[in-house]
Amino acid sequence: MITTSELTFRYDEGDVALKNIQLDLNKGNIIGIIGVNGSGKSTLFMNMVGVLKPTSGAVLYNNEPIKYDKKSLRELRKKVGIVFQDPDKQIFYSKVYEDVAFALRNIGLDEDEIKRRVSASLKSVGAIEFKDKPVHFLSHGQKKRVAIASVLAMKNEVILFDEPTAGLDPKSVKAIAKIIVDISKLGTKVVISSHDMDLIYELCDYIYVLDKGSIICSGKTEEVFTEGDIMNEVGLAEPWLVKVHKNMHFPLFRKEEDLYVYFNEGGR
Repeated sequence: MITTSELTFRYDEGDVALKNIQLDLNKGNIIGIIGVNGSGKSTLFMNMVGVLKPTSGAVLYNNEPIKYDKKSLRELRKKVGIVFQDPDKQIFYSKVYEDVAFALRNIGLDEDEIKRRVSASLKSVGAIEFKDKPVHFLSHGQKKRVAIASVLAMKNEVILFDEPTAGLDPKSVKAIAKIIVDISKLGTKVVISSHDMDLIYELCDYIYVLDKGSIICSGKTEEVFTEGDIMNEVGLAEPWLVKVHKNMHFPLFRKEEDLYVYFNEGGR
């Protein structure tokens, strides 16, 4: 699994984007990476998949530092996938089926296996109905599903989601959240970078908080969101259920439905 050891990354102009990052994806099943714009979240993801190479320190996969030759990176990306915030940066072909099949053909799978994987991944994200549709006819949410399907088809062990619900309507947010939970239940490690603290709170079991390129806090979800005033310190909103807990002195609920059950059972 992915860990980092004192990972530091500087851009060519000398700006330090990441400082001595110590991260371990064994800490949880769905892990959240949170922080304001410019905190280093996307840069960290790019280092974790080998697109960027640390200035110092290392990214390790199964306790071995990743290598940056073409063959090694190709093998890494069979195991670690990323879903970008903007699906248009991830979709290369004009037809949905061809785009999801692209990476599979690139690693030399036969067409029968490609067909099986493409169909299974599109079904799992609710996109099978537009598999033959031109990509430019799809909505933003539909493109997001196709981008996720293309990663799922690779059967990665780890999937990184960079702002998975950005720009989506509430119905699409719920759909993407369900997809992420379903992926995790199948045994895939999921890492989410997001500004949506309600999403992070509901889905993640472990969280790293980034501020100006450094991890300033990490821990189990309930601990990070309830201990101290870390969200205000880094400029992030608290999840609404945490606000209810703190300001109305209710029990700490992880899901909206649990709050309603509490009321219906006469808890208040």
